[in-house]
Amino acid sequence: MLKRHKAEEESVEIDLAPMLDFVMNLLIFFIITTSFVKEAGVIVDRPEALTAEHKESGNILVAIRSNGEIWMDRKQLELSEVRPMIERLHVERPEDTAIVIADKAAPAGILAEVMDEVKLGGIKEVAVGAVTAEGG
Repeated sequence: MLKRHKAEEESVEIDLAPMLDFVMNLLIFFIITTSFVKEAGVIVDRPEALTAEHKESGNILVAIRSNGEIWMDRKQLELSEVRPMIERLHVERPEDTAIVIADKAAPAGILAEVMDEVKLGGIKEVAVGAVTAEGG
């Protein structure tokens, strides 16, 4: 009787290997599918547009402040530094798109020059950020 009682106590254990495999697979899945967004690092007062569309994509954000400062990845850049930064990011993630968010008081010439530099850096899809008339 004593032998059977000891045998029952020894056989009661939980195998954690399948659970650990499952958790590792989830971790790998989320790492692979995560989209990293390069934020501009400043807040700008975007213009309102009646035809603005909400767009989920846009992994690279470039901001232009009202005084003409260009911000990207939380760093202030000169116009000549935009293209090399975009080229570096484009090599790392070739499918990325870019959104240029210009303050409504920013000079239009700087917006055009920044968009040119982004396109010359290799990004094919460049959008201008605006606020929809509904505030979205």
